[in-house]
Amino acid sequence: MSKELWKGIYPALLTPFTAEGAIDYDMFKKNLRAQTDAGVHGLILAGSLGEASTLSREEKFELLKVAKETVGDDYPVILNIAEQATREATAIAQQAEALGADGLMLLPPMRYKADTRETVEYFKAVAKSTSLPIMIYNNPIDYGIYVTVDMFAELAELPNIQAVKESSRDLTNITRMINRFGDRFKVLGGVDPISLESLMIGADGLVAGLVDAYPKETVAIYNHVQSGNYEEAVNIYRWFMPLLELDIHPKLVQYIKLAATNEGICNEHVRAPRLPLIGEERERVLKIIEESNVNRPTLAIDA
Repeated sequence: MSKELWKGIYPALLTPFTAEGAIDYDMFKKNLRAQTDAGVHGLILAGSLGEASTLSREEKFELLKVAKETVGDDYPVILNIAEQATREATAIAQQAEALGADGLMLLPPMRYKADTRETVEYFKAVAKSTSLPIMIYNNPIDYGIYVTVDMFAELAELPNIQAVKESSRDLTNITRMINRFGDRFKVLGGVDPISLESLMIGADGLVAGLVDAYPKETVAIYNHVQSGNYEEAVNIYRWFMPLLELDIHPKLVQYIKLAATNEGICNEHVRAPRLPLIGEERERVLKIIEESNVNRPTLAIDA
């Protein structure tokens, strides 16, 4: 496995917990191995799906250590940074580098809705504090700050800011980035229900959610696109769509954990204020999962 960064499938990994609320490292490693066995190209820790907001700094570093010990040097391991203060973000970046992280995914400042100048300076400060490669996470819908193409023009002076997780849900942003910068920035699609479209118009890869439950199908779509087998990619994608739409709901963590639990590679435990699914909502999501399993495609050997 090549350690080429920012190309291919990067799961935004779930963080499994025990019933008592501790991190379930055995289940974490089980899911990690399911991802690498399926052929993913890198791993992202402590993102939104990883319930970053409920993890302590020490837990994030421990997840990094465990992931590195589990997959060795063959897979890029990326730590997400989602902090309120620049000082905290730079400290985490520096410690992540010391612990052997291969890169960082960086969100705009949390809570405070920074303006354009403040956001750019925040990104620059973190980038200057570390030599690690950085992927900016552009998700204005969920996090309130839109990282524009003009802002990336300012960030281009920092060589270690290398990629964007494009989650604005505006597919034209991928083309805007390519038209403006060529291959200066890698672009990874970050919204599951438009993942195939993102790849087809030039995204270098995906930061995916449902891959946590269905790594083989996600990798197969990517491989088919790379090989020009578009019909096969579309067939899998159409089957996948009811599941992929679980990624754009406020309870995406619970929904995707339920799907991964059904696959035997996670459990349903979450940390408060999230609560496990119950009643009609849980049954509705389970029905989507179960109906999809009935019609699950047979993957080609070379997918």
